[in-house]
Amino acid sequence: MALVFTALADSGCALMLWAKQQVQSNGRPLWYQLDPAQCIALALISIGLYGFGMSLNDIIDRRRDRQISPHRPLPSGRIGLGTAHVVCALLAVLALVGGEIYTTVAPNARLSLWLVMFTGGLIVFYDFAAKYLVPLGLMSLGLIRFFHATIAAPSLPVLWHPLLLMNHVTIVSTLAYHWEHKRPALRPVHWWSVFLGLGTVDVLAVGLVWWRRHNLMEILPGGNLTIRPALLGPLAAVIAFVILAIWIRKSSVNSRAAGRALMLSGLMWLIVYDASFVVGFVGVPEGIMILGFLPVTYGAVIVMRWWSKMMLLSQKPEFKRVETM
Repeated sequence: MALVFTALADSGCALMLWAKQQVQSNGRPLWYQLDPAQCIALALISIGLYGFGMSLNDIIDRRRDRQISPHRPLPSGRIGLGTAHVVCALLAVLALVGGEIYTTVAPNARLSLWLVMFTGGLIVFYDFAAKYLVPLGLMSLGLIRFFHATIAAPSLPVLWHPLLLMNHVTIVSTLAYHWEHKRPALRPVHWWSVFLGLGTVDVLAVGLVWWRRHNLMEILPGGNLTIRPALLGPLAAVIAFVILAIWIRKSSVNSRAAGRALMLSGLMWLIVYDASFVVGFVGVPEGIMILGFLPVTYGAVIVMRWWSKMMLLSQKPEFKRVETM
């Protein structure tokens, strides 16, 4: 749950890109485009969807966790199953309430509530089915990020932003899955399925936005497909992460450790992408604000790990009978 700040950064970036588009169309200053209620509603959506996905995943995996992670809240009994269902439901309601508020206070956001429900549906699909069908599960993780990043601005002022998030999450998840030697193991057909799926979604998204701009401009304006110098920042961030991934693989004690470190670093790196887009398309001060989520996220991860260890130490020790000859 500490990584919820990555979702907040994604939403904040999309909202600022939308606000900058409004500045170009009506000339009002950037911060006059943003209603405080709009920002709060968007935060509720991100927190609700992220928490809903995490809690639902823990509920579904509770039997498996009894064997491989008995210290976690549900299998250890620190949280009851009924309580977990209530928390999960409340988080889903929080996302829906935020979506309803956002649709009311944000201009031209009629699709936002539908996108909230669709993203929630993707989360349910992943937790119940897709994660057991490896290529589909890895693609679903990227698609969840993509559609979550479109909630703030369904007009897609800069399509490259949600597309980069989707590709990054899918590729990092695939590499981490492989490095951690998860089962079932990735076979060549799985690799091909993931990358062909990514390519198909990329082409369809670009084609749809291009068609929309040329045929429905008056109804759904937006969808910036222009290759601009502002994209140099995100490109540099991609190159920097590739270097980081290589360093993680070479410096880790084993492949499993490298996979875990890659997944954590890859998710936090989403904030770097968000900040690079805001710096390029909006402004440096606004980009620094988004980048501020990075130390907050890292600090939250450290605190949660410390809290987890404290909870583990507070549990009663378990003794196993050892048969002797």
